[in-house]
Amino acid sequence: MRLILLLIFILAASLALAVAFGETPLSVAQYAQAIVHPATAVGEILWGLRAPRAVAAALVGAELGLAGAVMQGLLRNPLADPGVLGVSAFAALGAATIIALGLAKTPGVIELAAMSGALAAGAIVAILAGRLREPETLILFGVALSALGGAATALAFNLSPSLITTSEMMNWLLGSTAGRGWGDIGAAAVPTLLGAGLCAYAARGLSMLTLGEEAAALSGLPMARLRAAAVAGAALLTGAAVAMAGVIGFVGLAAPHLVRGSVSDDPAKTLAPSALAGASLLVLADLAARMIPTAEELKLGVVTALFGAPLFALLAWRASRSWRA
Repeated sequence: MRLILLLIFILAASLALAVAFGETPLSVAQYAQAIVHPATAVGEILWGLRAPRAVAAALVGAELGLAGAVMQGLLRNPLADPGVLGVSAFAALGAATIIALGLAKTPGVIELAAMSGALAAGAIVAILAGRLREPETLILFGVALSALGGAATALAFNLSPSLITTSEMMNWLLGSTAGRGWGDIGAAAVPTLLGAGLCAYAARGLSMLTLGEEAAALSGLPMARLRAAAVAGAALLTGAAVAMAGVIGFVGLAAPHLVRGSVSDDPAKTLAPSALAGASLLVLADLAARMIPTAEELKLGVVTALFGAPLFALLAWRASRSWRA
């Protein structure tokens, strides 16, 4: 509980920083004006642009952090992340296909396509998870799905009708929460809550899997159903994240590692802290994307990769020291 309270405080501070700072510098008097009169121009900057963007980043980070924790617990693999089973690849494929077909002008169609792609891949993996007990086999199927989704997305790039369409596809896939409003956040709330509920339902099974497959089979728990629920929940969360912000890497991989040492490596106890840690990480990454002085704003997926890779290397180095000890 102390860890969760600390992470909530960090998230609240991250959100406050994300709302307070941006490309447009504001004075103390302007901040006060925005608080007292939200309908003013300064209030629109804070509450109409920065605040929903920061909350969207927090929501996406929480989705990826929770999905990553579930995948690592289900597969008993510290290198697992939301993309390991091909869900992210198929979500990206759905969005890229819609853009390539010239249908992106219709509001919400890209998000719907991304979610549909994620659910299609998630349904396949959920069926397999209910029948396969070996995590290595499930990982191999996931790698095959991910490769297929990546190849199909590359094909969409090759068949793109124009350079403008190709640029739109690339910009979307690199990830960003820019331009997201409160309506987008509300639309993402339903799959997020459903996915989180499925993950919470599967938590007992994730804890039991730490004792081994034989112990899990003899526990009396409906392990096939719990595995399927874990995959379905992670697929919903990943699909909602990709639909909101495009493909974002490293958050789902790194967030569980940041908190695992404080919860005795219990997958069930890792879920909520991983969601909070992922939310804070992505809010700060989005703030960095806005604040780094470049001619054009950096994409969120680029920032998470630039900062996430060294962070994960540090975590891996610390883990290797503990393994040697």
